[in-house]
Formats: sequence, structure tokens, C-alpha cells
Amino acid sequence: MTDYQTLIDAPTWAFIQKTNDSYPENTATLSIADQRAIYDRMCAAFDSPYPAGVTSHDQPIAGVPCRIYPGAQPTVLYLHGGGFVVGGLHSHDGVCADIRGATGLTVVSADYRLSPEHKHPAAFDDACAVARALAAKGPLILVGDSAGANLAAAACHALRGNPQIKGQILIYPGLGGDLTQGSYLTYAHAPMLTRDDVLFYKDIRHDGPAPDADPTVSPLQDTDFTGLPPTLAIAAECDPLADDAPAYAGEIRKAGGRAQSITEPGLVHGYLRARHSVPRATASFQRITDTITAFAQGHCPF
Repeated sequence: MTDYQTLIDAPTWAFIQKTNDSYPENTATLSIADQRAIYDRMCAAFDSPYPAGVTSHDQPIAGVPCRIYPGAQPTVLYLHGGGFVVGGLHSHDGVCADIRGATGLTVVSADYRLSPEHKHPAAFDDACAVARALAAKGPLILVGDSAGANLAAAACHALRGNPQIKGQILIYPGLGGDLTQGSYLTYAHAPMLTRDDVLFYKDIRHDGPAPDADPTVSPLQDTDFTGLPPTLAIAAECDPLADDAPAYAGEIRKAGGRAQSITEPGLVHGYLRARHSVPRATASFQRITDTITAFAQGHCPF
């Protein structure tokens, strides 16, 4: 039995409690409309003002609704989490504004199509379309959390070798790891995300079970990890997905690429929303923005 009381510190427990106050444990069993409403309310509870000087406006790119936070180049394409079912421009607005504030770079948040109305490959196609359009205009860094990290990695595989893609940062990514072993069992009942939740969101993108060995669905199941940009893959320790980040970074390194994985001790899935309230999450967010800055300067810090 995993001892979460020992692994997770008091500020993180306070974050978990605040999340649970507006996000019941059975949310994944409710209607899609109810899930989206609950998720939006929960995210709104963690809203914070934009950093000084940061603005945004909405504008489609490659036919995909996007929110742009103007700044310097390169551009950061942010792909939000939410199990491919919930989330959008508002849910991760604060995260994107803070990335813009910390790095000074232009950030673009893509409002990709959601399941179950839009089955795979709709979200993947949207992520690739925006990435291609941005890369055609200048250098690009891809960043995503959870489902958005899956889309960022899948897009990097699809666009591999594009010299304009300077790096990718994957935050508590679900990349198609083995659900029958490792962290999927050790942290099956973790706060914030359980193995049952992962199973629900895994199949909802498809008319039936998720396909095997399809890198557009599960980048970790690709057979070719060459030609990928420098990659930072960050896991939360108390998360069924925790093994996916180090496994993915390991595959890139085996293929001769540059990749680092970090497992953040005692943190839980969704901790980006705790970046202003939990010291461990604050430090992790600093690592993320420092790495974005390094990639933007043409430097790989690992």
C-alpha cells in the first residue's frame, strides 16, 4: 500500500483538498457536459492575475481556435491537459500567461477538438496543424501537460526532423505506457488521478479500445525515436502516469537524442495549478520555464 501521507507534504494536501472541493472523485463517471462544467469551475478556483505586461487575444491558427500571448520569439505552443475531454483556452489561461511572464516569449494556446464528439485523430490533427503553421513562420517550442503532453509528443514525432522545432517539454505526460505494471499499479489510487481514470480517458478518443502501436495515439509505442528535438519529460511521483516520462526520455537517449526526465517528489497529477501555493510545484514550474528559456536560446541544459 502506497503511503501518500508520508510522500505528500502539507501544502500539496491543501491543494488536493481545494481541488476536491470543486472536483468530486466520481467526476469521470458523470456526463461529458457535467465533467466540463466541473473542470472549468475547478480551474477557475485557481485563477490568478496575469503578470505585469502580459496580454492575450484570441485568433485562429490553421483553422484552430487559439489564444495568443504576444512576446518575443521563439513561439511556445501550449497544449492543455484534460484527458482529451475537458479543458480549453480558459482552463490553462493562467499557466500560459505565467509562461509568457517568466520567459518573455510569445505563447500560443491551442483549443484543439475534444472527445467524444471528435474522435481521434481530431485533436492530433489540430495540434499538428497549429505546430506546422507556427514552425513555418519561425522557431517553435512545444509544451503540454497530461493529454496535451501526449499531443505535443505525437506532433513532434509526426514533424520529426523539422529544424524549427527547438525542443519539447512534457509535463506529467500520458504516452501509452504499460498499464499492467510499474507506476500504473503502485499509484493506481493516487489523489487527483487514478488508474481507473486513465483507463476511461484512454479509450474515449476511439470507437472502441485504443489501438496498439500507433504513435499518433501512444508516442511511447513508436518504433523510431530518432530526429526528435531536445526533450524534458517531467513526471509527478504520485501519479499512475509517472513511469511514462522516464521511459520516453530513455527511448530518445537510446536513439541518440537529447532527453532528460525528472520525477518531482511528492507531487500529484495536475500540480501546475499549485504553482503559486505549493513550494514543490513552484520549483518545478521554475524548472519548466528555465528550460523553455534555454531552448529558446539554442541551449540544451542536459
